[in-house]
Parts: sequence; C-alpha cells; structure tokens
Amino acid sequence: MTVIPIRHRRHAALTALAAVTAAVAVLIFSGTGASAQPAPVGLGTAADFSVLAGSTVTNTGPSFLAQDLGVHPGNTAPGFPPGIVAGETHLGDAVALQAKDDLTTAYNDAAGRTPFTNLASELGGLTLLPGVYRIGAAQLTGTLTLDSQANPAAVFIFQIDSTLVTASDSSVVFINGASPCNVYWQVGSSATIGTGTRFVGNILAQASITMNTGATLQGRALARTGAVTLDTNTINAPVCLQPTGTPTTTPTTTPTATPTATPTATPTATPTATPTATPTATPTATSTATPTATPTATSTATPTATPTATSTATPTATVTPTGAPTATSTATPTGAPTGQPTGSPTVLPTPTRTELPVTGGSGGSTLVPVLTSLGSIAVAVGTALLLHGRRRTSQS
Repeated sequence: MTVIPIRHRRHAALTALAAVTAAVAVLIFSGTGASAQPAPVGLGTAADFSVLAGSTVTNTGPSFLAQDLGVHPGNTAPGFPPGIVAGETHLGDAVALQAKDDLTTAYNDAAGRTPFTNLASELGGLTLLPGVYRIGAAQLTGTLTLDSQANPAAVFIFQIDSTLVTASDSSVVFINGASPCNVYWQVGSSATIGTGTRFVGNILAQASITMNTGATLQGRALARTGAVTLDTNTINAPVCLQPTGTPTTTPTTTPTATPTATPTATPTATPTATPTATPTATPTATSTATPTATPTATSTATPTATPTATSTATPTATVTPTGAPTATSTATPTGAPTGQPTGSPTVLPTPTRTELPVTGGSGGSTLVPVLTSLGSIAVAVGTALLLHGRRRTSQS
C-alpha cells in the first residue's frame, strides 16, 4: 500500500529535473552572455583627424583628407599641396600630442577587449556579425561583409597580432545598417591598403600605414609610432548612424519672446482746434447774436434787401448776447481763413431756441406775464374747487 506514494514522488522529482535541465539548455544555447554587444572604442581627440602619424606623413598626388592632419613627435608633412586638408594641420604641436595620447588609450582599449572569436587569416568572402575578432595576420582578398543585424550602433573590433594587408580592388561592405565609425582595426605592426581598395573603419596601427594608389578609406588612418604614406587617396570622415526610432535632441521651435508689432502710443492725426473755414470778419449763423435789421424768418442765411412779411417780428426765444458771439470751434483760429466767403453763408443758422414768433409789433415781450397770470388763476380755481368738494363731503 505504500508503493504508490513513492512512485508519485519519483515522478514529480523527475518532472522537476527535466524542467530545470530544459531551462539551463535554453540559457546555454541562447548565448546571450557570450555574445553581449561590445561598446564603441573611445578615440578622444584623435577622432578629429583623418591622418595621424608618429614620424611623418608623405603624400603623392591630389589626395583629400576630410578632417585634420597631425604628426607628433615628428613635425613634417610633405606633399600638401597638392594634397588637400579640409580640416586643420598640426605638426608637432600640443594638439597633435594630445591626439597621440588619446590614440594610445584607444589602441590599448581595442587590444584588450574580451571575449573574442578567432578567425583565419583570409577575410575575403566572410560575412561577420557584430563582435570582437582576433586574427594572427589579416589578409583581405575580395569582399568582407559586415552584417549589423538592423542595429546601426553595432560594433566590430578586429584584433590583429601583426599585419593587415589587402589585395588590389578589395572592399569592406555593410548590410543591414552598420556604421563605419563603429569599426576598429587594431593592428600590431603595420597596415597596407592595396591599390583601388575601398576600405572602411578606424585603422589603429602600432607602426605605420600605407595606402596605395587610388585606395579610399571611410574612416581614419592613425599610426602610433611610424609614418602614414598616401598616394592619390581619399579619406572621408565615417558617418555615425543613430539607431532607428531614437529621436535626436532637436528642440521644438520655441520663439524667444518676439513681441508683436505694438505701436508705442503713436497718436492718430487729430487736428488741434482747426476751425472750419469760418471767416472771423463775418460771423456765421451759429452765433446767438441778434440778427440784423434784415433777417429772414426761414433762416436760410440769405439776407434780402426787403424784409418779408413774416420777418417783422423778433423771435421770442432770442436773447441778446452779453458778449461777443462764440464760434463753434474750441479754439481761436491761428491764422486768416483760407479763401474768401462765397457769397451767402453756406451753413444754416442754428438758433438756440426755435419757438415760433408771435405776430404783432412787440407783443412777444408781454406774452410771458399773461401766461403767468393765467396759470395763477387756474391754480387758485383748482384749489377752491378742491376745498368746496371736501366741505360737501363732510356735510353729507
């Protein structure tokens, strides 16, 4: 009866052991730890140079260097011109010395990278993935392909014990977005790039670098102790690609407090007390002065020689001014009016009161007392009637 529990325990133990074994196998064969992505090699100020040498740089023909040219501790670089240096030339100065120091640091960094994969001498025809590779003496005949596996930041480091030599018309090419600035050739002695070869990467040589006729380099030729020899070569700066999907640090366009065009209290052209052309010698009809002996009742401002029948009376609302008539403008004209008055005034008179005149010689002056008397009588009669009404109410 006790056999069944033991079998169950054995079965459970075997199942657990199988699961652990499978997990360990996945971790081993996945190779995530062994194939970790290497970091780029820091070049420091040496990254500013297309060519950097220890003893000298010699050139033949119209070579072109996209960046700086430097020599230290040497101080000569014959062949420029006809060679062209797009950057600066530093011969034996402090800038070249600092670049050489940074080159030494980068060389030692590349030489000490681990883990690495051993390769045979011939690189032609290979397709390599990112990583660190060690070679005794490297030879390139034909094409070497570097596959970044869709990672533009992929790093390739080649540790070469002795020499690097390429045959004529050989090439290094990229697939899947590799970046030339992340390819490093650490060479233990000297490098020779064959005629017409299209080479890529940063060559960090312990001794010397020779580029034969027509060879091109997208990268840098950096020799620690020896010379760099050029012959009608083109060395362009490597283009460092950024990983896709990573936004660059370009800020959005933020305006820097540019005020809008707000005028600073510019008054509009308002004339200051410029009267309309009203001659001072002939008062216009806007004044309240008593009309002359021949005013017309229709106020058309066209005096006639013979008064009409309706103008024989003085308007009752017209009051004799106590002073000089005031013009409609708010200030006295500063000069004589321009032009002459054109006959009759063109502005209709605007009397301050427009009551109809009372016909008769001078009856207008007695009308006000009469109306006042009538009003008093009406008030008295109304009061009497009100009192009479109240008495009758009280009696009833």
